[in-house]
Amino acid sequence: MQKKPTTVVLIITGGIAAYRALELIRLLRKEGFRVRPVLTKGARAFITPLSAAALAGEKAHAELFSLTDETEMGHIRLAREADAVVVAPATADFMAKAAHGLADDLASTLLLATTAPVLMAPAMNPRMWTHPATRRNTAQLRADGVEIIGPESGEVACGEEGEGRMAEPAEILARVLALIQGRSAELPLSGKRVLITAGPTHEPIDPVRVLANRSSGRMGYALAEAAREKGAEVVLVSGPVALSAPAGVDVRRVETAEEMLRAVRQALAEAPVDIGIFTAAVADWRVKNASASKIKKGPEGPPVLELEENPDILATIAQARAGRPKLVVGFAAETENIARNARAKLKRKGADIIVANDVSEKTGILGGDETELLVISRTGEETRLPRQSKRAAARALLDLLSRHP
Repeated sequence: MQKKPTTVVLIITGGIAAYRALELIRLLRKEGFRVRPVLTKGARAFITPLSAAALAGEKAHAELFSLTDETEMGHIRLAREADAVVVAPATADFMAKAAHGLADDLASTLLLATTAPVLMAPAMNPRMWTHPATRRNTAQLRADGVEIIGPESGEVACGEEGEGRMAEPAEILARVLALIQGRSAELPLSGKRVLITAGPTHEPIDPVRVLANRSSGRMGYALAEAAREKGAEVVLVSGPVALSAPAGVDVRRVETAEEMLRAVRQALAEAPVDIGIFTAAVADWRVKNASASKIKKGPEGPPVLELEENPDILATIAQARAGRPKLVVGFAAETENIARNARAKLKRKGADIIVANDVSEKTGILGGDETELLVISRTGEETRLPRQSKRAAARALLDLLSRHP
């Protein structure tokens, strides 16, 4: 008897990224999947059912109350015969409907009727993606068991820059393959607890001035979101940044290095941590006697600031006798002699792995959207991750860490 092909129901919603769903159909078919396209009304403004049907090799479905479809198949059968349901692109509107269980068209009805795993690839304007309503809806979908991939950073159709581009079709295909193979393959960090520090610290000079640095926190936030996507319970201890909290992540906001160390110790005391990733650019020094009132200009000239060292959070946690994460990963932001300085830091701090990057001005990495990483383990093994978006680098790094003994 011929083996029944694995079936993917591909829901295409209304956005300019809908044209990229056609490439996804081609890739899925190439892997041997049977693809059943479902187009929303909005999707049909960008691509035609005929184009989707031609690539899929079978009819593209569009209407909930289609006499032909209901007689021959029915939307319930379409949902139940799916081995996986993929929504690509997933607009903010469709995600909101799905999060609230609305079912006023064929696509949204399928989501309520299926028991197959569901994967969504969001695509929208960056401001829509970071809006609190979208973040709430994303968190609810994840809580309901929906897998989320992306979005990526870059230029979107409206010309704005930021997170909003649909994940690459090849990446979506890889996630579908993992979903079909089983949840354990898809979620390598399932059951793990991950602690991440991110962003700068602000050390007060007076009530309105601080010592700070140019860290944006994007790498740490990308790692937190990627770890959550891979199934981990994530605690993110964040310094002051202009970033929205990743959906489904326990974010604990702090200002100073001392506050960050206390928050890290609190998280470690609450439950064992499997992986601790310390990306925060913690200020090395703080003002010893910060002024309780704003320092005014005067004839005596600029004030003299007496500095004292801040706690070394990475070394403190890595060298702790109790409560230490099973795997301690530090970051080394260097401007010269990257590998040599990183190896020295690895030995000095007592971490298991150090992740180094070149943040000299010429690279544009500090505060930027891209990074290039050198991963060095205590055993001497080195892995280079090529220049790519920080989100892509985060996923690649976590894949390495998930395989670490």
